[in-house]
Amino acid sequence: MSVSKLKQRVVRHSPSTGAGSPDVWGVYEPDTGSIQYICADPATKQAALIDVAWNFDPKHYRFSTGSMDQVLDIVKENGLTVAWVLDTHPHADHVMASAHLKQVTGAPNAIGALVPKIAQIWADIYNMQGVFEPARDFDHLFEEGETFKLGDLDVSVMLSPGHTLGSITYVCGDAAFTHDTLMQPDAGTSRADFPGGNSSELWESIQAILALPGDTRLFVGHDYGTKDRDEPAWEATVAEHRANNKHVKDGTKREDWIKIRDDRDATLALPDRILAALQINLRGGRLPPAEDDGRVYLKLPVNYFGKD
Repeated sequence: MSVSKLKQRVVRHSPSTGAGSPDVWGVYEPDTGSIQYICADPATKQAALIDVAWNFDPKHYRFSTGSMDQVLDIVKENGLTVAWVLDTHPHADHVMASAHLKQVTGAPNAIGALVPKIAQIWADIYNMQGVFEPARDFDHLFEEGETFKLGDLDVSVMLSPGHTLGSITYVCGDAAFTHDTLMQPDAGTSRADFPGGNSSELWESIQAILALPGDTRLFVGHDYGTKDRDEPAWEATVAEHRANNKHVKDGTKREDWIKIRDDRDATLALPDRILAALQINLRGGRLPPAEDDGRVYLKLPVNYFGKD
């Protein structure tokens, strides 16, 4: 019997569709169902790395670089130059590679302008005041509506709260990197129950994304397959989502979706990496400083999450 591709690293190239359109590579990370992206200008070969992860073993608390090495190999094989290291939000289920990639590539790293508010929420949860300083650990904090260049291509930033209060979407030509808002059409949408999340705000963010032109390629942040599909997928157009997304296709009522989302979220456990990941991600992917024994330690709140 063949091994499900949901258990394997999978790479796919979504080629440019013409002038103003980027090349996109998606790299599936099977341990967390995350997709890492390379978005590149075909003309100048300037590239942005989006939501790239460290590999983290939560059983042994060990880190490795297999996934980001795979991303960097694709960059090298295609003659690309990394111009930006980007994240869409402080991830709860994987550890961002931002700081390491900045060091390796020399490219500036960036995330959304509301991440300091997320940092304060988690500083209170961890009782770690003054530790998280996104303005220190990221070279740029993108505002809603801000634009920047990727080679000859224009990239715009959409604030897309709901999964977190400061999530952002990057729109580059006919490609949009929509992170933890939409899943694939056969899977629906993403959760909104983490601290600072809000299903009503997520609905509005999804509607703004689905108002993009119908041929816009939407690249989602996660895929876990479905009962009918054991191969990862992460690309569908706005038109395909509006016609077929099981949660938010055209005609879906806001209040019905919010109830479905809230009811579903109430059954979900925390990701097994969240308490480690966020105190690293809110440092831009840097580990805490080593202590006097040369080892690095993380702090975990006890009896904070879960039912009494």
